[in-house]
Amino acid sequence: MNAALITIAITNNIAFIFTIQFFREKVLEMFYHGYNAYMTNAYPADELMPLSCRGRIRGVEPDRGDIDDALGKFQLTLIDTLDTLAVLGDVAEFNKAVRSVINTVSFDTDIVVSVFETNIRILGGLLGGHAVAAHLKESGRPELQWYNNELLDKAKDIGNRLLPAFNSPTGIPYPRVNLKYGINKELSTSSTGRSTCLSCAGTVLLEFAALSRWSQNATFELKARLVMKQLWKRRQRHSNLLGQTIDVNDGDWITKDSGVGAGFDSYYEYCLKAYILLGDETFLHRFNTHYEAIMNYISQGPMLVNVLMHRPRYASRPYMDALQAFWPGLQVLKGDLKSAVITHQWLYEITKKHNFIPEAFTPNLGVYWPHHPLRPEFAESTYFLYKATRDPFYLEVGKSIVENLNNYARVPCGFAALKDVRTLSQEDRLDSFVFAETFKYLYLLFAEKEDVILPIDNFIFTTEAHLLPLSLSNIRISEIDRVMENKTINFTMDASTCPANNDKSNSFSKFTMNLRSGTTEKQCDPKDASQAINADNLKLKPSDLVIGNLEHQKLLQEMGVQIVSIQDGRLHLQHMPSIAKSPKDAELGLEFMRQVIEVNRIIKENPVIQPRVVQLLSAPHNGLVTLSAGPAQFGKNLTAKYHVRGFAAISNPVSGCTALNNFDDVSGKIVITKRGDCMFIDKARNVQASGAIGLIVIDNTEGSSAHSHQVFAMSGDQNNDIKIPAVFLFQKEGKILIEAVRNSDSKFEILLGARAISSKLKWSFLLM
Repeated sequence: MNAALITIAITNNIAFIFTIQFFREKVLEMFYHGYNAYMTNAYPADELMPLSCRGRIRGVEPDRGDIDDALGKFQLTLIDTLDTLAVLGDVAEFNKAVRSVINTVSFDTDIVVSVFETNIRILGGLLGGHAVAAHLKESGRPELQWYNNELLDKAKDIGNRLLPAFNSPTGIPYPRVNLKYGINKELSTSSTGRSTCLSCAGTVLLEFAALSRWSQNATFELKARLVMKQLWKRRQRHSNLLGQTIDVNDGDWITKDSGVGAGFDSYYEYCLKAYILLGDETFLHRFNTHYEAIMNYISQGPMLVNVLMHRPRYASRPYMDALQAFWPGLQVLKGDLKSAVITHQWLYEITKKHNFIPEAFTPNLGVYWPHHPLRPEFAESTYFLYKATRDPFYLEVGKSIVENLNNYARVPCGFAALKDVRTLSQEDRLDSFVFAETFKYLYLLFAEKEDVILPIDNFIFTTEAHLLPLSLSNIRISEIDRVMENKTINFTMDASTCPANNDKSNSFSKFTMNLRSGTTEKQCDPKDASQAINADNLKLKPSDLVIGNLEHQKLLQEMGVQIVSIQDGRLHLQHMPSIAKSPKDAELGLEFMRQVIEVNRIIKENPVIQPRVVQLLSAPHNGLVTLSAGPAQFGKNLTAKYHVRGFAAISNPVSGCTALNNFDDVSGKIVITKRGDCMFIDKARNVQASGAIGLIVIDNTEGSSAHSHQVFAMSGDQNNDIKIPAVFLFQKEGKILIEAVRNSDSKFEILLGARAISSKLKWSFLLM
């Protein structure tokens, strides 16, 4: 796109034209407004205090608790900003900053720092700076011909000072370490010293692998690989989810929440990026396993909710957090563009309402925690989506990010974090990641290829957006090679995903536009989709299998699946690809086995869920038709002695996710809504507020039925404010109910209960 022109409608409906170049230069101006303020007023302090126009020095300013664990009197902001200067093309300033770090930074300090923050900001910043300096030297830039791996030497120093944190009984690192003395009793035995979050522990592999391969010291990478292995081992085996905080000494989960936001985010990021950087398919297998679980339990439409790792159908908190905004960007790397577009669009709606994404927010876009420290994750996802799709919409989103930063966060000495997005009040805080990530991603969003002096596609971004070259996988260390032996796993791409390509046409732009507007369109090219393996391709589904059916046995054999009788009389299914009819059939057999495992997992998680019923009382059914329904974990419980009968009404909107518009039609009735767009409990609240006496939620999964799907209980939250009963109908049963209601000439009466009541003919049956 050459000097691409984009037309955008503004508030007074007058259109104006802006160029990518204008906003690229605007980002540059904003970056230097903050960077120069730091160098003038704060250097060599760790961070700039933008309202006070002075540096933040640990021990001098009032203690801010865990936030200050990132500060180590090691010029945090300068180190974190090194490779950003190169990305922006300022080789002269980069050269000056590299010399300053080499000549003035020391880590020999009696100070306790966060292992996580020091790794991603300091070690990552030094490694990113080294990668860029080495590239510029090799490419012949005269400014860097003096460079002789001095940043790498600094990286080895800080890496060695972090190593004592990994000397725990499990190998999972302690959350804090003293840069001079390592780990003492307090850091290893106190409740705070031995508790670390999933992302804190699981975000070291990229930096440690790079350090090992450049220094030819396998210790760092082997330590980091052990951490990933230990965390993987401790996943909940039925859900494949991980908890939020873990005891470093015994490996027990302390907090069993599971999500993708704060405390979780970069662990999942490093599972996928470790595969991309190192080429070890073990990490791709782990990521794909986690991803399937996340999309099954945590992803609810565009929203990402926290659940309990051991009871994943239960939401564990009533809000979401800003760090989840990185997820669409990771989905782009995964290839799941459809899901990335949908979640990003929902996050954009939050920014349109509040200018920024508040630190925590509710499903209805309300503010839960109002502060915003100028986090980069939404800009990151916007950049990756634009790079994958070239949809100009994402330039519009980037424009809004730039303007909001400039309008509401800009102060004379840089940019100030927002204390409250509702009042736009500011606080005296400017984190180093604003320079390392926020401005870097915004610049790259608006930059043409010729505007970036680095071959950016030859690098991978760490979680702090530092650059590591993909060529690292070519650097071999014998100890690591031995670990990787015999670990190759062959994978097929998920049917729900497509790789992004470099197509210059508008096909991806059209695709994303259709998703945002709610239009359904196939994600992959048909010739690709026909090759994908999914449930619809199976010759036989687990739910349809009849063991004694000879035709079914033949189909299983073609897919390489054998039925084996074991000693206790039970039957066991095993997959043997070598006996399959063809490689394609063998892949179908693998998918069949995956579905069998999933069905068994669901049964184990929900062993005693008692179904409820929806009985159709009005003519022409007259109580003879009873639909099997799932219960709810909230509201009035339907029992043998308690049921509700009343006339049925369909909500408007049909999702029930906002206040109902047809109050007069639904008051005093049993209201029918459709699954999706918000949580079950939110539908119940809106329906109850309309004066309804009961709720029915109908599944949005095409073809689902009580006959072929496991009944589950709709999840609630910690509140106990729902007083009406609620049930869930799968789609086939839901269609029967909807048709009955719509075909009725007058009001249609139904019953919600634990069992059917006797009809006029003194009998009823369960429709399956």
